[in-house]
Amino acid sequence: MLTAATLTAPTSSSSRPFSAPSETTNIPDNSNLQENGKLTSHLRIVPHLDTSRSLVFTVIERDVTDGTLLKIGRFTDKYASPTRITFKSKVVSRGHAELWTKNGKFYIRDTKSSSGTFLNHVRLSPPNQESRPFLLNDGDVIQLGVDYQGGTEEIYRSVKMRLEINHSAMGCRDSNFSGIKEEDEDIHVEECCICLYALAPLQSLFVAPCSHTFHYKCARPLLMNHPGFLCPLCRSYADLDASVAIEASEVSG
Repeated sequence: MLTAATLTAPTSSSSRPFSAPSETTNIPDNSNLQENGKLTSHLRIVPHLDTSRSLVFTVIERDVTDGTLLKIGRFTDKYASPTRITFKSKVVSRGHAELWTKNGKFYIRDTKSSSGTFLNHVRLSPPNQESRPFLLNDGDVIQLGVDYQGGTEEIYRSVKMRLEINHSAMGCRDSNFSGIKEEDEDIHVEECCICLYALAPLQSLFVAPCSHTFHYKCARPLLMNHPGFLCPLCRSYADLDASVAIEASEVSG
């Protein structure tokens, strides 16, 4: 269920839906935020891979100081900015939505986009109308626009993203890298969580960046959004094309 942000300005009564006023005028200027000791939250935006035609984009990470406004829209060469998040999709408006923090919590609103902003599959406002603010939670799914002509061309796909708020970096690093481990002198055989059969020697295995291991044959359908990969166990998103240029001394150290 969506939770609307508490508005600081009085609202006027109206029978029309999505008519709550926005908080645009109440968002402070971005200057001197660090000097004022404002709260800082970490935001990681990853692709939400739910179909074979999901739009895969580079992972977006931001340390967002309380009150900072992030503008979300279509990619253009003219508006490169650390406070602007853009996507190469023609179904996304140039000024599609806004995201910000207040008291350490994230909020979003649609800024009169034509194709809509969806939070957990619910549209925030009608076309070309600004929505009221909505509170965001860790794991929420946001969709910008809808697929045009079935999304057969990547440029016409909607942008589906999942939010990771204040996550620690790759919390699954302590998982086993191998399918077999020793516990109390007994051999414990790991299973593939997809087929539930044992991970055995001479099998082709796929080890995800989060350290979870699967049969490659079982994991292959999960690679349809390459280079994006979403672990079915811990739901960690990974870029399989990420650099592997790490020296042995860095690993052993």
